[in-house]
Amino acid sequence: MQHGHQHHHGPGGHMHGVVDPTIATTSRGIWAIKWSFVALMVTGFLQVTVVVVSGSVALLADTVHNFADAFTAVPLAIAFLFARRLPSKRFTYGYGRVEDLAGMLIVAMIAFSAAVAIYQSIDRLLNPRPLEHVLIVAAAGAVGFVGNELVAAFCIRVGRQINSAALIADGYHARVDGFTSLAVLAGAIAVWLGMPIADPLAGLVIGALIIKVVWESAASVFTRALDGVDPRIVEEIAHVAGHVPQLLGMSDVRARWLGHHLEAELHVTMAPNTNVRDAHAIAVEVQHQLMHAMPFISQVTVHVDPIGQAGIVRHHIGPHEHDGLHLHAH
Repeated sequence: MQHGHQHHHGPGGHMHGVVDPTIATTSRGIWAIKWSFVALMVTGFLQVTVVVVSGSVALLADTVHNFADAFTAVPLAIAFLFARRLPSKRFTYGYGRVEDLAGMLIVAMIAFSAAVAIYQSIDRLLNPRPLEHVLIVAAAGAVGFVGNELVAAFCIRVGRQINSAALIADGYHARVDGFTSLAVLAGAIAVWLGMPIADPLAGLVIGALIIKVVWESAASVFTRALDGVDPRIVEEIAHVAGHVPQLLGMSDVRARWLGHHLEAELHVTMAPNTNVRDAHAIAVEVQHQLMHAMPFISQVTVHVDPIGQAGIVRHHIGPHEHDGLHLHAH
């Protein structure tokens, strides 16, 4: 039994069903990635100027990664625009999965920037060249740190507000970029103190940090793509639904993310003599309570079972024959 409803509250309350929450949250998501793109592009262009005049491989690695981070805004923006489209006869669940595809592309872009950073650093170790304008390189590293940290805090905050794994992953990616910029700063100071090998070594450190980001971001994005959720979310769904009066039990609680919205399914058990109207009202109340307690839930499917026949296992149809078919089960 799947329900959608609208309800109103007085001042200080809220309402469901008046404005499509997907439209509201993706508008905010597009706004976030637009400004992160601008900030990172400005940071990247400032740094690339210094790379040209200094020849710093550590700063080159940091700059390439900053540009890669900026361009992740493109697949994210496309994903958020797709999420605003209404479901169709072919895509009956909507287009939230496009956000998962965007997350995978972002992971691939981060991995590419890691490969560039490591390759260039190894090449510089094998073929040393003097680093020029060391203090300017140090200043560029400091600028990179400030720019990335501002973008990171911004993306992570908005991503958590709208429950977007891709946007949160992009924010953490920017945060680690900030630490890589500090590695540029440290390398430049070491070169200034008479250790020229510090610049390519800082580039290798940056490459290693980027690989760490690849691993963590991939785990988050692919978990959602495979319908994985934090087990605590399932526990919270069961806890909230369990407080609805007239429920005698529940089973088979499931949830999955579609983009940055959660869909939940559960079987609830009621007395066998509950009529259809009352069962429907109780199921609506289950949805109501879940949407109050967990605002990122966009849809709840409630299957009503009489006591003694609860759960998916009770709906298994044993071996049987009909219409000339061989013995089979469902």
